[in-house]
Amino acid sequence: MDIDTSWIKQKALELGFHRVGIASVDDGTSESQHLQAWLALGYQADMAWMANPKRQNIQLVMPDVRSLICVALNYYTPHQRPSDTKYAKISRYGWGRDYHKVLHKKLKLLSHWLEAQVQGIQVRYYADTGPVQDKVWAQKAGIGWIAKNGNVITREYGSWVFLGEILTNLNLTPDQPHTEHCGNCTRCLDACPTNAITQPFVVDANRCIAYHTIENRGEKLPEAVASQLHGWVAGCDICQDVCPWNQRFAKETDVAEFQPYPWNIAPTLAELAETSDAEWNERFPASALRRIKPEMLRRNAKANL
Repeated sequence: MDIDTSWIKQKALELGFHRVGIASVDDGTSESQHLQAWLALGYQADMAWMANPKRQNIQLVMPDVRSLICVALNYYTPHQRPSDTKYAKISRYGWGRDYHKVLHKKLKLLSHWLEAQVQGIQVRYYADTGPVQDKVWAQKAGIGWIAKNGNVITREYGSWVFLGEILTNLNLTPDQPHTEHCGNCTRCLDACPTNAITQPFVVDANRCIAYHTIENRGEKLPEAVASQLHGWVAGCDICQDVCPWNQRFAKETDVAEFQPYPWNIAPTLAELAETSDAEWNERFPASALRRIKPEMLRRNAKANL
């Protein structure tokens, strides 16, 4: 089943995606080797879902998949956090509206448009919501490359992008995979206070501030992490902030929903440490930060204090 690939790309851009590329499905082995090695080291910490077999073979997600339409949305806004240590730091990805909702709305529109083109088209879309290696497929589709800190860097926007993909049974003309352009730079490795980037392109979640502030459900954070939080209570942008690609090419997004809710840029650690469940519910409407439950947010703030 064939359709003009350029039409699809044009439609994706019309819907507001900033980058779009096509990846062709091969035997599924290449994307699994790095993941298997990473899992064998135990670097997934408590994220058991990373070992889902579907993540290592895209055809287990959708048996008839032939191509992936990969997209990226720039989410950068130029606001800066205050330097005073009394303020809590929240990762840029969570400043505005929940990116899952924004991406899903656009992916749904693109999927429905595709289904209307030719009878028998199958589609399935994800935005960090299914057992799909978003970053691997984004690199295969020419969106950007997986950097030494594990993020995808695009030439146009740095790594301040959200990724999504549509799986389809269409035979689409694939783009060239993106080449890697980190060079000899080690700024992200050098800047990480917990040495979570154990070697270039390998991140150990057990040491990662972002993992512990977002995913760790324990009552207390490990001392080695808690003592190095540097104000972070929701994610961590250190390895992105120091990246030369981000410092040179970050540009403000045109997606209004990604503009920050004012209270997310500079909350104080003291106020977050005492946030009630009701306040948490009010403070984070339609926010990706709802993954960080109120007791976790209080824990993270208190660990900084």
